[in-house]
Amino acid sequence: MAVEYFIRYKSENQYENPVSEAIWQFLVTPTTNENQTLINSHFTVSQDAKVDRSINSFRFEIARVSCSKPFTNIQFEAEFKVLKENVNPFENDTDENHEEEYSTIEGLDFKVDHIVFLTSTSLSTLPSAHQTLYNFDRTKSIFNNIQNLNLFINDYLEFEPGVTSVDTTVDKILEKRKGVCQDYTHLFLAIARYNGIPARYVSGYLHQGSGFFGDLQMHAWIEVFIPNMGWIGLDPTNKIFADINHVKVAHGRDYSDCPPIKGIVYSSGKNTTAYTVEVSQQQQQQ
Repeated sequence: MAVEYFIRYKSENQYENPVSEAIWQFLVTPTTNENQTLINSHFTVSQDAKVDRSINSFRFEIARVSCSKPFTNIQFEAEFKVLKENVNPFENDTDENHEEEYSTIEGLDFKVDHIVFLTSTSLSTLPSAHQTLYNFDRTKSIFNNIQNLNLFINDYLEFEPGVTSVDTTVDKILEKRKGVCQDYTHLFLAIARYNGIPARYVSGYLHQGSGFFGDLQMHAWIEVFIPNMGWIGLDPTNKIFADINHVKVAHGRDYSDCPPIKGIVYSSGKNTTAYTVEVSQQQQQQ
């Protein structure tokens, strides 16, 4: 089964005083991979601005917007059509000897191959006082442990917007035990990497209208690499696998590799930013 999605991303920036020059970078375009296809995309800007497309260091498309004429208000709008295939995370699950699995992830070759997503970052470091927060059970497979970790984090944290920011570190998340999708994902990253499992932060869109937490804005979830299974997506915010409801934009080491928008603006005074995300299902194909 496949689902066709129509996605609209809108952002509006208002400035108290005129902006003389500005440059933005948008990372909002859905990627094409083995289970989703970007059919088309369209990006517009309200001002007379230049829009260039390029590829970032993780091989995902970014839109660079530059404006050199004065303005106090600017609006960005991007529209995408994506075909998303259903994924069965259990189809590659094997009965491989658990000791062999753990021996693989402890091997030097494995660690070298996956060092980028095994290395902790400033946003994904598990504090020493919490290194026994969740211990892997080596009598169970890595896949089972990862599923249990997904449930554990969902139960451990309470979803509450406004308590944290995109810069909140894991120690503060553990102190508050509240947050939003990026906090659930950063905690998952920290615990998985501490246990020797490669893990990467994923940014994207979530199917709206199904009651999922985090569906009104761009969403975050995680992908972990399991020997003989490959990369598996999980959404600890909603206690589910990342599946046909999740449309991937990009991945990185943590949020700092995947912000939907960042830029440099030459102006003074106050400014406000508002953005909306709309994700609608167009049709189903059998």
